[in-house]
Amino acid sequence: MTGPCAARRTVGWRCPYTIDGPSHGKSEAVDRDFTFEELVAAAEQALDRLALTEPVDWVGDAWGGHIGIRLATGSRQRTLTTIGTPVQGFTLGEKLTRGWPLVEIYRFKGPNIFIVKQLFESLLGSESIAAQPEQADTMMASFRDADRKGMFHAMRSMMLHRTGIEDLLGSIKVPTLVMPVRDDVTGWRPDEARRTCAAIPDCRVEEVAGTGHISPLLIDRERIVRLVTEFWTVSQNG
Repeated sequence: MTGPCAARRTVGWRCPYTIDGPSHGKSEAVDRDFTFEELVAAAEQALDRLALTEPVDWVGDAWGGHIGIRLATGSRQRTLTTIGTPVQGFTLGEKLTRGWPLVEIYRFKGPNIFIVKQLFESLLGSESIAAQPEQADTMMASFRDADRKGMFHAMRSMMLHRTGIEDLLGSIKVPTLVMPVRDDVTGWRPDEARRTCAAIPDCRVEEVAGTGHISPLLIDRERIVRLVTEFWTVSQNG
């Protein structure tokens, strides 16, 4: 790390930075489709602007993990952690039955009750929403308040145009922690993750609780923090 964080870094301690994807959080809306290659380039530019010249410990949830996997084939990372990040793309059937209807309904109707319910039952699951209603409401409000055109392009780019990245796994150059979601409704569950991620040279797979890509962040945070901290400690000492 650089700046004031450098003097304070110890085993298990990191200076965190958050990078929001296009049309999400504090990032600007993008009124066109975009690719993961563009997202990787934008992430590298963000690291440069932060003057992070040393390799970083990347923690990515859902498609943040996809960006991390691509970065991990280069020299910008020290370690990689993914949470709820399936490495396969949607099949044609999944695009036609899951992705395309949601994207098109959002395109013409916006974030109506049906879209919000369907999307967040997939991303969070009813268990997480019931367990952490305030945080779930905050996430849903962020989606409802997002720039509509920008969110449409983000959904289409990340859901319909996302391709599988299994072929990159063998090229990952850093220690990797993969956290699949125990009851992921999309089908990316621990057994499949262990089989697929065996291609990563230095990888451990640890399941976390939940039914959707981001539900562990609401209901299994303590385990995530413990696993990541232990992983960083072992990687640094190794």
